[in-house]
Amino acid sequence: MGRLENKRAVVTGAAQGLGAAIVERLAREGCDLVAWDINLDSVAATAAQAAKDTGRNVSAAAVDVCDAGAIKRAMDDAAANLGGVDILVSNAGILISGDSIEFDAGKWRKVIDVNLTGYFLTAREAARVMVPSGGGSIIQINSKSGKKGSFRNSAYAASKFGGIGVTQSLALEFAERNIRVNSICPGNLLDSPLWVNSLFKQYAANQGISEAEVRQKYVDQVPMKRGCTYEDVTNVVVFLASSDSSYMTGQAINVTGGQEMR
Repeated sequence: MGRLENKRAVVTGAAQGLGAAIVERLAREGCDLVAWDINLDSVAATAAQAAKDTGRNVSAAAVDVCDAGAIKRAMDDAAANLGGVDILVSNAGILISGDSIEFDAGKWRKVIDVNLTGYFLTAREAARVMVPSGGGSIIQINSKSGKKGSFRNSAYAASKFGGIGVTQSLALEFAERNIRVNSICPGNLLDSPLWVNSLFKQYAANQGISEAEVRQKYVDQVPMKRGCTYEDVTNVVVFLASSDSSYMTGQAINVTGGQEMR
């Protein structure tokens, strides 16, 4: 028996990387779930693999978290498919970095739209379907950049600081309806597709150093001298999704190896 046996979940941004790891872990803990992503082929493969590995009901849907109507319809579909929704993990996000003086306003708005507005829209629809069934747990995957500014990364930091504000506000609004809302603030997932395929290149260009030097720089900033792993994060996801955290809401929990302690 898993810690989340027969719970029902929705995970956004689930096609690859941390999102795919969250899908797999929740299924292993006993959840049936729907995995969302804008890339249907990739998220369908993630769902099929998790279903094969665990025997749970894991399906996929193409959902753009910037589309309020699509989110509402997809949440209704998920609730119908699963018989309700107990857990939302809002993981969908993007990162675009750059010199603030030259940073394109359209890129700024895109980061805010996906990371902040997308989180709010998805969380409110999850809360809507959770209220009639007696409650649930909403978990946002935030960042250490939600606690501390990030060099040449103002749009991302703004979206993540704002996300903690949404978490705290929704936690207050839904506390008496037994819906808990919390954020997880991971450190740098240095082996994830986001870093390997994008961020090392972006930061090397922004900072005028090599990709290897970027990696070492971020390792050196961590008191525990290693990057964050998927398991580090999914352990906390399971805790927040379970009754073990039943007296916790409105929290932003650091998973940073000591890099962020506030």
